[in-house]
Amino acid sequence: MGFRSSSLVGVAIAVLAVFAIHILVSGGGAAKADNIKETPPQRRGSGLPIPRFASLRSDEVNVRTGPGTRYPVDWVFKRKSMPVEIVAEYDNWRKIRDWQGASGWVHQSLLTGKRSFLIASKAASLHKTPSASAEGGGQART
Repeated sequence: MGFRSSSLVGVAIAVLAVFAIHILVSGGGAAKADNIKETPPQRRGSGLPIPRFASLRSDEVNVRTGPGTRYPVDWVFKRKSMPVEIVAEYDNWRKIRDWQGASGWVHQSLLTGKRSFLIASKAASLHKTPSASAEGGGQART
């Protein structure tokens, strides 16, 4: 009797295995769609529009030749709040371009979305409105 019951158990397991394979191959029908949620595709970068402007968050920011710490440091920015343009993203890395056109990769934690500006002249008058008689007239720091 032990031989017959073990044979029936083996046959039952084989039938269940064939049935499970059939369900997996055929897509599982409507029940599969209700019970299993599909995972959304992983996002690369922030999802914000490219290009956009940002500023440096720190007094020293390493600019690398590629998006990762394994890439060598090409140069170092030494000016906090310097405006940059983000031209590409890869995971947590942003490819930036400065006002002179130099570009490289920095980690997103070294950037801030706060915009700043740079006046590229030795002396400039700053006014509240575009007219020369407007309030202000102070000299910009260089």
